[in-house]
Amino acid sequence: MEKKTKLVEEEDGCYYYDYGGYGDGVVDDEGRATELRPMALSRPHTQAFHLAWMSLFACFFAAFAAPPILPAMRPALVLAPSDASAAAVASLSATLVGRLAMGPACDLLGPRRASGVASLVCALALALAAVFASSPAGFVALRFVAGLSLANFVANQHWMSRIFAPSAVGLANAVAAGWANVGSAAAQVVMPVAYDAVVLRLGVPVTVAWRVTYLLPCAMLVTTGLAVLAFPYDLPGGGGGRCPGGGGGRRRSFWAVVRGGVGNYRAWLLGLTYGHCYGVELIMENVAADFFRRRFRLPMEAAGAAAACFGAMNAVARPAGGVASDEVARRFGMRGRLWALWAVQSAGAALCVLVGRMGAAEAPSLAATVAVMLACAAFVQAASGLTFGIVPFVCKRSLGVVSGMTASGGAVGAIVTNRLFFSGSRYTVEEAISCTGITSLLCTLPVALIHFRRQGGMFCGPSATIDGDGDVDDDDDYMLLK
Repeated sequence: MEKKTKLVEEEDGCYYYDYGGYGDGVVDDEGRATELRPMALSRPHTQAFHLAWMSLFACFFAAFAAPPILPAMRPALVLAPSDASAAAVASLSATLVGRLAMGPACDLLGPRRASGVASLVCALALALAAVFASSPAGFVALRFVAGLSLANFVANQHWMSRIFAPSAVGLANAVAAGWANVGSAAAQVVMPVAYDAVVLRLGVPVTVAWRVTYLLPCAMLVTTGLAVLAFPYDLPGGGGGRCPGGGGGRRRSFWAVVRGGVGNYRAWLLGLTYGHCYGVELIMENVAADFFRRRFRLPMEAAGAAAACFGAMNAVARPAGGVASDEVARRFGMRGRLWALWAVQSAGAALCVLVGRMGAAEAPSLAATVAVMLACAAFVQAASGLTFGIVPFVCKRSLGVVSGMTASGGAVGAIVTNRLFFSGSRYTVEEAISCTGITSLLCTLPVALIHFRRQGGMFCGPSATIDGDGDVDDDDDYMLLK
């Protein structure tokens, strides 16, 4: 039987949860959950977990709502083939900017407030863009504001990292992000169906129907944003609770928070490698539907369903990466997490090369191409889960900044890849996909350079028993796994 918590007010006006009724092992001495139990709905940690992934699910749905109904939007907005690529870059650029800004916002305001406000602001901006778009520039603006909503990924990972103990943080981060990422797959399937319903059942003119269809992602953003803001706390007891005007703990200056993350080389390397696992996912989710329509002559609904398979793998693949990260850490420590990341991401990159090669065949098999694409999705998404199994240990004091830098790396990787291989006519889509895989293989190698003074790296053991370079938070946290 689940025990109830008490919301206790201290003299300074802050609130925290009293977990005394749970017994040993459910939470640690900072009030963080030591295990992920999605069905334990009476626990505030579980409630926060579900709110976090559902809110981010709505963001992914909104960000990828346009590609599956692009054939309907083209005549209405007079779009040229190059406009779709420009809009994809705009969406990725917005994701980059939003995630960089969201990191410090989470450290200073708390991830719950930052997430809820971002969802509501993006819903309003998306609705306005859908109403007033009437040209290719309007379409680019639509994709830009939709891409901003993916800044919530940083808040999602920051929130989970603060309320789950190190023994469960890899799994919690991976499941929350993995389930949320399925929103991109849901958009591939639901948006064409919703568009057809608006045209056929409501009789809305084709030139207006896509605008009406966009009410769906806007409504999802508003609903989840309000739900997150209505939730009563940011952090568990011991971690700051709910304090007026902040995310808990002592106040720090903006620049002190930023320096703590920007000055840590591990954050930069994780951003680079994440740019070529999650970056691959972003690229595929932007081009997959068009790839299947053009290469296999599929109608809009069928192409969307085939493309949705890539995003749908997030439901199991990314959580599997989190489970693997926590399991290898129990056996081999941080070195196990690093080796697992390198191996899984390299396998995903090789499969990405194979997807492009199969698509370039004279008579490609739809079933075989989809099967290999699913395998590629499984590995690159598991690599994303493995990456965020390492992020919480880089710099606890600037966790939001480190999360933002790493998450932004995904957008940067996708932008650079899009510009190098998918813009212009130098490469076919099939060749561009293969080049993406080769680049990912090369950019996974720097994982070998990541080293923790007290836990070592892939090839080197610990270099010190006492941390003197300011990384005491992450190393002390990590020792809780033992």
